[in-house]
Amino acid sequence: SENPSVTLFREYLRIDTVHPKPDYDAAVQFLERVGTDLGLACQKVEVCQGRVVLVLTWQGTNPRLRSILLNSHTDVVPVFEEHWTYPPFEAVKDSQGNIYARGAQDMKCVSIQYLEAIRRLKTEGKSFARTIHLTFVPDEEVGGHKGMEMFVKRPEFKALNVGFAMDEGLASPSDTYSVFYGERSPWWIKVKCMGSPGHGSRFISNTAAEKMHKVINSFLAFRESEKQRLKSDSSLTLGDVTSLNMTMLEGGVSFNVVPSEMAASFDIRIPPTVDLKAFEEQVATWCRGAGDGVTYEFHQKCMDQHITSTEESDPWWKAFSGVCRDMKLQLKLEIFPAATDSRYIRAVRHPAIGFSPMNRTPVLLHDHNEFLNEQVFLRGIEIYGRLLAALASVPPLPAEG
Repeated sequence: SENPSVTLFREYLRIDTVHPKPDYDAAVQFLERVGTDLGLACQKVEVCQGRVVLVLTWQGTNPRLRSILLNSHTDVVPVFEEHWTYPPFEAVKDSQGNIYARGAQDMKCVSIQYLEAIRRLKTEGKSFARTIHLTFVPDEEVGGHKGMEMFVKRPEFKALNVGFAMDEGLASPSDTYSVFYGERSPWWIKVKCMGSPGHGSRFISNTAAEKMHKVINSFLAFRESEKQRLKSDSSLTLGDVTSLNMTMLEGGVSFNVVPSEMAASFDIRIPPTVDLKAFEEQVATWCRGAGDGVTYEFHQKCMDQHITSTEESDPWWKAFSGVCRDMKLQLKLEIFPAATDSRYIRAVRHPAIGFSPMNRTPVLLHDHNEFLNEQVFLRGIEIYGRLLAALASVPPLPAEG
C-alpha cells in the first residue's frame, strides 16, 4: 500500500553512491530508466573520465524560450554506521513514516521529487512553453570540481539555454521553508610558518611554532568576533557572517627537535556582502604580523558573489513566490551557509534558487540518522509540481523577443 513515489525514493536511496567510491553507473542507470519511463529525452555528458552528467529533458512547446533547469547531485557523504539506528543504505521506514538513509535529505529526495512532479504533470496532460531540463551531477560533495564546475563550461550546458535554475536547499525545523538566493564564498587557506630549528632542550628564538601561535590567535580572534556578532543579532543567520575554522595542523619530526616549518589550514566561508579583496588583505596582515617567513596559499578561492534577485519585479521570482503565496508556504530568504553547485550556475550568470521543500524536519545533512518523513516528501512533490507549472509558463521575456 506504499505510495509508488515513496517506493521509488527508497529504491534510489539504496544505491550506494557514497564517497570515496560512489557507484555512479548504478545511479545513472536507475535515473535513466525512470526518465525513459516518463518519456523524457536522455543525454549523458562525460565531463572527465568516470564522471558523467545525466540530462533528462521535457521539451517545451516553444524551445526558443529559455529553459528551466532542475539540478541535483547523485553522490552522498560517508557514514559512521556505528552511530546509525538503521543501516544507512537500506532506506528503512519506521512506524512514523520516517525514512532513514544517507541522502534522504541531501539530496536524493529532491531528485525523485523533481521526477515525480513531472510524472504528475504529464499524467494530467499538461504541457508548457518552456523546456524543463533535469541535470544529475557527480562529485558535488567533494567540491563539484569534476561535476558542475566543468559542466557549465561545456557546449552541452550552453545548449540547455538556461533561464532559471533550482538546486538544493536545507531542511527547516520550523513551519517555514528556507529559500537560498546566494552563497558564501568558500576559501581554503594554508598558512606556512618557517622558523629556526634546533634541539628541543633549548630556548630557540624565532621558531615556527611561535609564529604559528600568532597566526592562530589572529585567525581565531576574528572567528570569535563573528561568532559573537551572529549571537548578538537575531536578524542574522549563519549565511550572513564569515565562519572560520582551523581544520588541519601540520609540523614536527620528533619530540626533541624544534621544527623549521609548521602549517595550519583554515576553512573560511565569506558572505557576498564582504569585500573579498579587503578580506584577503586582512589575511595578509595577520600573516605579516606573525613575523618573517610566514606565507599563505589558497587551495580553494571562490571569488564569485552573484546573488539571485528576490524582487517581485523579477519574473522568475514572481512566479516562484506567487506559487508559495497561493500554497500558503512561509518562506525564509537566506544566504546558504555552506556551498552547493548553485554557485557554478550563478557564476555563468544564470539565476538560481536553493530550495528543498522540507519543513518541520531537523537539519540532518551529513549527520548520523539522516531521515525524511514520507508525508513531507510527498508534500514536496506537490510543491514542485506547482512551481514547475508556474516557472515553465513564465511569458516570453524582452530578451527572448
